[in-house]
Order: sequence, then structure tokens, then C-alpha cells
Amino acid sequence: MKSSSFSKGKYKKDFVILHKLHGMKLLLITLLSLVLNGNVTFDKTTHDFGTITLKDGPQSCTFTLSNNSDEPVTIFAVISTCGCTDVSWTRETIEPGQKGEIKATYSNDEGAYPFNKALTVYTSYQKKPIRLNIKGVVSKK
Repeated sequence: MKSSSFSKGKYKKDFVILHKLHGMKLLLITLLSLVLNGNVTFDKTTHDFGTITLKDGPQSCTFTLSNNSDEPVTIFAVISTCGCTDVSWTRETIEPGQKGEIKATYSNDEGAYPFNKALTVYTSYQKKPIRLNIKGVVSKK
């Protein structure tokens, strides 16, 4: 049985070089699109409440979205992984240079344990949703 030239390494070096060049080209295109078109960013992607007690009641935090792009952005939906987390967000279109907010309120009535809840954010700017997290540890005292 005759083995291929590729398995002997004749073309392997050229393939590796072309593969690296393709990866660099994709990186350059991505960076240029961010520079030329701006982007949409959050002030943080995780909020850590630290250690809280059951007596502290519901806990809230805010994630701020900055529209650094050159087009208006709308937050279509924010979905929580748990019914123990309520969310509200800026419903109006966020114009270029402006900011919007997502407020998350953890009910803190589930008992004493660590928690880590995800919020999935759908916007008109990104094709893929953005994931935000809230976490902390609830203690009895």
C-alpha cells in the first residue's frame, strides 16, 4: 500500500504555514472591524455579591452597556437561568455613544448555599448572545 506524500511530511510544513496565515488573517479582520465599527461593551460580565445572609433580603446589581458602535443597539431580551433572579433592562434603543442598563435582582430566599446564576443577553448588535453572571454565598447568619 502506497502512503500519501502528506503523511511523509512533504507538504506538512506548507500546510502548517498556510494554516497559521489564515488564523492571522481572521484575527486581523476581527480587530479591524472592532476599530472601524466600534463595539458594544459591558462594564463587567460578573457581579460577586460576596457573602450575604438570608436576613439581607433581595440583592440587586446593575450591568452597564456602552454603545461604542456607529449604529443604534436594542436589547431584545435578557433571560435568567433561574426564577430566583428577576431582570429588567433599558427598553429604548441605545444610540451610538449612549449607555443602557440591565438590572438583576437575586431573591435570596433559596436557603444558605453558594449561587452562580447566568443572564443571557440578546442584542441587535451581536449575533451570539452575551452571558453575564451573578454569584455569591448565602449564609444563615
